[in-house]
Amino acid sequence: MTHNLLGPEPMLLPENTAAQAALDAGSSPTSVAAEHPDFSAAWAALAEQALEAGETVAAYAYARTGYHRGLDQLRRAGWKGFGPVPWSHRPNQGFLRALAALGTAAGRIGETEEYERVKTFLAESDPAAAEATGLK
Repeated sequence: MTHNLLGPEPMLLPENTAAQAALDAGSSPTSVAAEHPDFSAAWAALAEQALEAGETVAAYAYARTGYHRGLDQLRRAGWKGFGPVPWSHRPNQGFLRALAALGTAAGRIGETEEYERVKTFLAESDPAAAEATGLK
């Protein structure tokens, strides 16, 4: 493995094939989150659904849960609080989507400082994530 002398290596979260397969097969994000509470993509999907329904406070709670579950996994993988979290690695997308939903919900409830912090964190994790989620 080549080491990046200019910064930390990209973080790649582990796959949760059972949880991802359940979501891909059309299982409800609620049931997937209940069965796999550490699976950020289920929490991100719940947050996104709540945002679409105008349920901003629920979206904020779901997004915060998905974000924290992803942070726990990143830290277990050796992440030190900075460095790339590539959007192109599908297991990272649940965490990044939850992060974007958290920023969106924070903005809607007037948490301007949190919105700005999340927007910066998402862009620094991977500009492609900011582009894909629309939080830029």
